[in-house]
Amino acid sequence: MFRIAVMCRVLGVARAGFYFWIEKPLSDRTLEDLRLLKLIKDSYGASHGVYGYRRIHLDLKELGESVGKNRVHKIMRCNDIKAIRGYKRHRYGAGRPSIVTPNLLQREFNVTSPNQVWVTDITYIRTWQGWLYLAVVMDLYARNIVGWSMKPTLAREIVIDALLMAVWKRKPKQSVMVHSDQGSQYGSDDWHRFCREHNLTPSMSRRANCWDNAVAESFFSSLKKERIKKRIYKTRDLARADIQGGIILC
Repeated sequence: MFRIAVMCRVLGVARAGFYFWIEKPLSDRTLEDLRLLKLIKDSYGASHGVYGYRRIHLDLKELGESVGKNRVHKIMRCNDIKAIRGYKRHRYGAGRPSIVTPNLLQREFNVTSPNQVWVTDITYIRTWQGWLYLAVVMDLYARNIVGWSMKPTLAREIVIDALLMAVWKRKPKQSVMVHSDQGSQYGSDDWHRFCREHNLTPSMSRRANCWDNAVAESFFSSLKKERIKKRIYKTRDLARADIQGGIILC
C-alpha cells in the first residue's frame, strides 16, 4: 500500500483512479470499439476485402448496430483495414461536346418511371485468353441491368446485341432515351439505324467526361470490386459464366 501511495504521488495521480484502472484498464468506448472491430473484420472478410467503410457501415446497420459512419471509418483506419481497389482508372479531362449526338441526359439521373432513360457503356475483363469486353444497358429508374453482351473484340455488334436484349425484355411502348459515352460503336450508322427502327433516342456524353455517364461507371466499379476482385480468369467462357451470374444478381 505504501509503495502504491508513493508511486501515485510521484506520478501525480489519485490512488482511487489507480485502483479503478487496475480493475478496468480499458474504457467503455475502447471495449465497444473492440467489439465493433470484430464485426467490421467479419464484414470485410465476407466481402473478400473489397468493402470500404461506407458499405461496412451499412452491413452493421443491417445487423442492428447503432454506430456512426465516421466511427467505423476511424476504427478501420486505426487498424489499417482498407478496401481493395478495382482496375486502375483512366484519367479524364473536362470533356468536349459530341459532334455526333448531343447530350440530352445532362446528368439527370433521377427518373420517374421505367423505360424512360437507359444508359449503356462498355468495360473490359482480363482473361488468360485475352480481353473479354462487356456491354450493358441499365434502366435508370430501378438501376437494374436490362441488357448485356460479352465478346472478345470491340466489334459494333457488342453494343447492338446488348440493346437488342433490352428491347426484347422490356418491349417499351414509348420512346426511350439511350445515353452512352462517345465511341465508334455508339457513333456508328448501325447503332443509329437500330435506334430509329426501335423508337430509341440516342444521347451521348461529352468527350472524355466520365461523369456524364456516372451511373454506368459506378456499376462497372462495383462489379469489378465485388465480383471480379482483380481476378484474371483462365478462359473467356469462365469469365462469361461468372460475370453473367453477377449481372443477374444485380
